Amino acid sequence: MAAYKINAPFRAEQVGSLLRPKELLEARAKKAAGEITPEELRAVEDKWIAQAAKEQCECGLKSVTDGEFRRAYFHLDFLEHLEGVRVAHHNLKSDNKADYKPPTLEVIGKIRHVKDIQVDDYKFLAPHVKAPFVAKAAIPSPTMLHFRGGRQAISEEAYPNLDDFFTDLAKAYQVEIKNLYDAGCRYLQLDDTNLAYLCDPKMREGAAQRGEDVDALPRNYAKLINASLEGVPEDMVVGIHLCRGNFRSNFFASGGYEPVAKVLFQELNVDTYFLEWDDERSGDFAPLRFLPPNKTVVLGLVSSKHANMESKESLKARIAEAAKYAPLEQLCLSPQCGFSSTAEGNEVTPADQWAKLKLCIEVAEEVWSDA
Repeated sequence: MAAYKINAPFRAEQVGSLLRPKELLEARAKKAAGEITPEELRAVEDKWIAQAAKEQCECGLKSVTDGEFRRAYFHLDFLEHLEGVRVAHHNLKSDNKADYKPPTLEVIGKIRHVKDIQVDDYKFLAPHVKAPFVAKAAIPSPTMLHFRGGRQAISEEAYPNLDDFFTDLAKAYQVEIKNLYDAGCRYLQLDDTNLAYLCDPKMREGAAQRGEDVDALPRNYAKLINASLEGVPEDMVVGIHLCRGNFRSNFFASGGYEPVAKVLFQELNVDTYFLEWDDERSGDFAPLRFLPPNKTVVLGLVSSKHANMESKESLKARIAEAAKYAPLEQLCLSPQCGFSSTAEGNEVTPADQWAKLKLCIEVAEEVWSDA
């Protein structure tokens, strides 16, 4: 008998990160200063994750996350736990957002999965999410360990051949994903900036200057992600979010999905795509013409970067425009990104955040009869 697959993605979705409560930010600062223990910080995180799960369910969101409340960065706090990875910190705190330089990742040894990373976090969230709601786990895409640093950030002693690096990285992901599945996770999201960055001419130029073949990278990344997902049981829904940057309401890349669309939709072995179409930076909906009939796209039409509320009429019009390229039944709606990809959060209030999530739910209910 075929395994039951949850009905995700839902017509009204979210990417996952939520604004951090003040008490949580203060506790994280105290932990960094050595004023409280890791256990004391986790207790504060537990308190606010339970509250966030409750609020998401009350809001009507069917996919529920932990808000990424245990992370300072959406990707570093996961990847740094792989053996062989080191975080290099740069200009992390600046009043001038233009001066901000995020931490980078370095591969200093063989990549190995030596301990569970997200499993305990999922196990805490899951009991707070009862049917018909579904707990969703979000982890960074494996490409996040390669694009920004490229060959220069990967030890040639550990990996004289980059194919071996990609093989070991995929194997590490396979272990973590299997352990998440065994813990009960049936909805997994990979967060990826790099396929979106490869749509930006300046980002492509920078990658080329680092020695990358920018025309080959989308397919190489698809192979890496597919290898990482090898063995995923058929009853686990896997999605991928393509992000153009989301730091304190700033973005880092622009450009439509055309340069990667065919590989993205037809060669990447995922069930659904969370894509950003919140403004003119994102291009038109024409890349949706490559969407196969067995996949879904969540249209990120509502901005998580600013407080201005989109009108229902404008959102419905944009959904109708997207439906010229892909069937309406293969589309869903969400904010374009999370509200707090880093602990600092975007320049919106909690009231703005919840209003935008409710807007997605209300529009979805008016557009799709099965919402």
